[in-house]
Amino acid sequence: MSTAKPRHISLLDTTLRDGEQTQGVSFSANEKVNIARALLQSLKVDRIEVASACVSEGEQKAVAQITAWASEAGFVDQIEVLGFVDYKRSVDWIVKAGGKVINLLAKGSEKHCRQQLGKTLESHSADIARTVEYAQSQGLRANMYLEDWSNGYNDSKDYVFGLVNATKHLGIGHYLLPDTLGLMSPQEVASALTDMMSSFPEQVFDFHPHNDYGLATANALAAVTAGIDTIHCTINCLGERAGNASLAEVAVALRDKLDMTLSIDESRIAVLSRMVENFSNKWIAANTPIVGADVFTQTAGIHADGDMKGDLYVTNLGPERFARKRTYALGKMSGKASLINNLDELGISLSEEDQAKVLKRVVQLGDSKQNITAEDLPFIIADVMQSKDIHYITLLNCYINSGLNVDSTASIRVELEGKELQSSGSGNGGFDAFMAAISTLLHERDFVMPILTDYEVHIPRGGKTDALTECVISWNDNGHEFKTRGVDANQVLAAVKSTMRMINILLHQASEMAD
Repeated sequence: MSTAKPRHISLLDTTLRDGEQTQGVSFSANEKVNIARALLQSLKVDRIEVASACVSEGEQKAVAQITAWASEAGFVDQIEVLGFVDYKRSVDWIVKAGGKVINLLAKGSEKHCRQQLGKTLESHSADIARTVEYAQSQGLRANMYLEDWSNGYNDSKDYVFGLVNATKHLGIGHYLLPDTLGLMSPQEVASALTDMMSSFPEQVFDFHPHNDYGLATANALAAVTAGIDTIHCTINCLGERAGNASLAEVAVALRDKLDMTLSIDESRIAVLSRMVENFSNKWIAANTPIVGADVFTQTAGIHADGDMKGDLYVTNLGPERFARKRTYALGKMSGKASLINNLDELGISLSEEDQAKVLKRVVQLGDSKQNITAEDLPFIIADVMQSKDIHYITLLNCYINSGLNVDSTASIRVELEGKELQSSGSGNGGFDAFMAAISTLLHERDFVMPILTDYEVHIPRGGKTDALTECVISWNDNGHEFKTRGVDANQVLAAVKSTMRMINILLHQASEMAD
C-alpha cells in the first residue's frame, strides 16, 4: 500500500497581466485591486501576476495599490510583475510600485533573439545578467520567462539550453516556459518538459500554456504528469487570441484526473468568474465548463429520470462542489422527471393526469422555440387547467410618460381580488415610475416587494427596431432567489410584464401558505 504524499500543484494566475491582453479588456485600478484581493484572499491562488512594467503611470499606481494592500494582508511575496531586459528601467518601475518579484521577459527562441532584438545568445545573456543583478541589488526576486519557448525548443534546442546554462548561476527562482502561440500537443509538452527537467535538475520550471488549439488544459495536465509543479492560468480563459488556460478547468482536472492537491477554494471559482466577467465585459459561453450558466442543467428527460431514480447521471463535477445548484430545463426534450423536479422546487403538487397535460404544453412551447423557465410553470399550469387561480392581479392598463431631463410618470389600472384599482407614481425612468405606482398600490395590502438583484434585456441577433424584447429580472425574496421574464416590443413594458409575473408568483405562494 502506497504511503506517498500527494503532490501539491501551485497555480499562478495571470488574469491581471496576460489576461488583460484580451482584445478590448482594460481593468481600472480599483478593479485590479479587487480582483487581486479576491484571487489571493478568497480563491487562495498561490501566486498572481498583476501587470507589465513601464506600461503607464496609471498601471504603476494600480500595482502600488495592490502591493500596499498585500503588504498589510501578508500577500506581497505572492505578487509578481512582468519586466523587460532593460537594465534599470523595469526594475525601478517595479520597486517604485512596491513590488517584490520581477518576471523577466527574455527571448526563449533564437529567431526572436536575432530578428527582434538583433542580439546573439551571448549578448542577450549578458543583458539578462546585468538586469537580474541590478534587480537583486534592489531587493527583488527574479524569475525569467523564455518567451516563445515552445517554438524555440522545436527550432533550436541548443539556443534554449544555452540560455539556461548562461543564466542558471544568477539565482533565478523559476524559469517560466510559455507555449506562447499555443502550438504544442500534450505529447509534445510532456516530451519537451521532461527533456528540460532532466537536463537541468537543479532549476525550477513553470509551464505557461495558451489555448490556440483548445489544448491548454490538456497541456497543463501533460506538464504536471511530466513533473512540473506550477501551472499558469487565467480566470475565464482570458488572454490574447484564444486565451490562456482556464483556472477552473485546470484546477478541477488536476484534482479529479491526477489526484493532485491544490490550495484554491473551489467554492469561490464561480464568484471570481462572475467578477471578472463584469469587470472585463467579456461574457463566457453558457456551456463553459465549471462556470457556465448551463453546465449544471439537465435538458434531456431521460437524464432527469435517471437522476431521480438513483443519481445515474451525477459525477464528481457536482454543482454543490462549486457552491452552485443543479437545475432541470423545460422544453421539447423534457420528460416527466424534468417537470416533477421543477414542480418540487416550486412547492407545487399535481396529479399524474395534470402532470401529463402540463408536460404536453411544455413540449409544445419548446417545439416553437419558446424559452421556458421554472417560474413560467405556474402560468402554464393555470392556462392548461383553465384556472384563474394564478392570476391574482391583472394589469388592465399602463400609461408611462418619459421625457428628457424630467421625471417619468406612470398611471396604472389593475384588477385585484375582483376589484379594479388605480395608482400612479413617478421615478427616474419609466420602469422606476411603474414600480413606484405598483408598490404604492400593493403596500396598502401588506405586500412587500422583493429586492431586484439583476436586470437583463435581450433582443434577437440582428433584430430590428420593432423586434420583441425579452426582459429577465432576478429577485431576492427573503433569501429565495428566482427569475421572471416578460416579452414585449416595448422594453419598459417587457420589464412591467416580468414584474407582474413576480407579483403573481408571490401572491400565489402567500395564498398556498394561508391555506
